[in-house]
Amino acid sequence: MRIRIEKRFDSPRWMDWGLPLIALLLAFGAGALLLAALGVSPLKAYAEMIRGALGDGYGLSETVVKAIPLALCGQAVALAFTMLVWNIGAEGQLVVGALAATAAVRFLPSENFLVMVTLMTAASALAGGLWGALAGWLKAKWSVNEIITTLMMNYIAILGLEYLVYGPWRDPTSLGFPLTPIFHEVARLPQFFGTRIHAGLFLALLTALLLRVVLRWSRWGYEIRVIGQNARAAAYAGMATSRHIVLVLFISGAVAGLAGMGEVAGLQGRLQPGFSVGYGFTAIIVAWLARLNPFAILAVSFLMGALLVGGDTLQVVMRLPLSSVQVLQGLILFFVLGGEFFRNYRLHFLKREGDA
Repeated sequence: MRIRIEKRFDSPRWMDWGLPLIALLLAFGAGALLLAALGVSPLKAYAEMIRGALGDGYGLSETVVKAIPLALCGQAVALAFTMLVWNIGAEGQLVVGALAATAAVRFLPSENFLVMVTLMTAASALAGGLWGALAGWLKAKWSVNEIITTLMMNYIAILGLEYLVYGPWRDPTSLGFPLTPIFHEVARLPQFFGTRIHAGLFLALLTALLLRVVLRWSRWGYEIRVIGQNARAAAYAGMATSRHIVLVLFISGAVAGLAGMGEVAGLQGRLQPGFSVGYGFTAIIVAWLARLNPFAILAVSFLMGALLVGGDTLQVVMRLPLSSVQVLQGLILFFVLGGEFFRNYRLHFLKREGDA
């Protein structure tokens, strides 16, 4: 028996929803084996995760809080992935957006709420956008691999944040802790229903709607999709591929930068190390699991938010390490990417000559 791999020219429609579902089931199945190896009942562990994330109003609200930056960063990387530009730098762009929002509060203070929020929003989007566009310019100008540049720029941003909060931006009243001064009230995004759900939720919803409309019905969105499907044909048709690369990474970085602003202005109220728990990296899983669909990204972000909140519950109730949840996230990405193989290729099992 031998196996022949053939390229698919089209894939059945059921694969659009079937493969992500199968990937999730396989990931949770593999996660169950891991939990069993740790001496924990998988059914009990998953039940605790569901109870912690969705079992009451607090858990549900915290799931939404986690879903907000995941949705924004997921939209950011999905836009770049649509053009087959691999933005792995949403985490750094989120951090740079948070730095810019903090800088606006620190150096451009205003007592007017609308002015202050506008300044923070513009600063975070511009900073994140320029951070992404730099990698885009390097790719367009000298064909520098954007996977490497965006990934490395994450660490530049994170270490830059640590320098500022441990150094010139540290609150002198923080007793030595690496924290900036608390933002004044006009620099805080409103929270709703007595929970930590903040106005960044509307940014995530609006971004999903805008990206859906632009990618689906605008000329620019059409060109982005064509370049992603066949860059040579797009260049032959006269589409400015290099300019699109820079612009797409600028917009991608700007959206991720807004996620950073939402975290510091809507949730933390100040800048501090570790304010992001890897949202920019988890967003890659979100984008692929949602098949780069902006509306599906909202739903998958909620799912991954529930996984994060449920993971916190496992740490408290079952004394499991955070790494166990991170392994589960990695398993989801592994099986989702594996499913892409079967979307693009089919396997034929052939008998060898002479086999009975």
